[in-house]
Amino acid sequence: MPPRRVNLENWLKWAEANLKPTDAVVLEATTNAWEIYDQVLPLVGRAVVANPVQVKWIASARVKTDRVDVGRLACLLAAGLVPEVWVPPMEVRELRSLLAHRRRLVKMQATIRNRLHSMVHRHNLTLPKGEVFSCEHRSWWLGLEISRTEDLRIRQDLATLDHLEPQIAEIEGELNRLSTCAPWAEQVPYLLQLPGFGLITTMTLLAAIGDITRFESARKLVGYSGLGAGVHASGETHHSGRITKQGRSELRWALVARPGDPGQESRMGCGVPPCALEA
Repeated sequence: MPPRRVNLENWLKWAEANLKPTDAVVLEATTNAWEIYDQVLPLVGRAVVANPVQVKWIASARVKTDRVDVGRLACLLAAGLVPEVWVPPMEVRELRSLLAHRRRLVKMQATIRNRLHSMVHRHNLTLPKGEVFSCEHRSWWLGLEISRTEDLRIRQDLATLDHLEPQIAEIEGELNRLSTCAPWAEQVPYLLQLPGFGLITTMTLLAAIGDITRFESARKLVGYSGLGAGVHASGETHHSGRITKQGRSELRWALVARPGDPGQESRMGCGVPPCALEA
């Protein structure tokens, strides 16, 4: 039976009418894969989400269309060769989404502050002492003798900072609430005892790992984080290189201290040993 296209508006009705408990479904990991997976799972015998990075047959194909990709995924599924992605439960998905939203806001905040610092440097100005972006120094920023265009940019940048501050604070308040609720409440106290771990780092670590029991060993978790050394071993040749950086980037962020990162909590200048994660 050749592939057929189904409009998203009619997808759920089509799935309920055509999918059977004896069917197996494979999905490519995309932005809406989890929602489709949740809809499909009760209707079929098996549903898997494929890791697109590891499906080399699709990624390296010279002819790549949706129709061709569907056929290739079906062949891989029939042969039992689909590299599956762990499907996170809803609480993990929501925590990951909330933390990603916070990272975007913090990055925007850092960009604006850097832009204002650049303007000060460009005009050879001396910043006031203390927190230069606080309300007490607002009159200093607005009283600068600069062009009207730059004055407009400064006012809008300061207004954006004023808008971002309460939004980030609200997110952190929600993270604080989530840290006291299941399934995170039991694990949070253990991580907070580690040197340099605060609320943001702790919740980032838990969201990235999810269910830690799915890792057979600490070595598997190191590989998932992308902190393991790259290895090329063939015959008598053996080379080890830098870390692979394959895996969730926020997990590496939480385990490797990089002073000066926007939103980074104060931590020790070394990563946390994998054995600490299993405590």
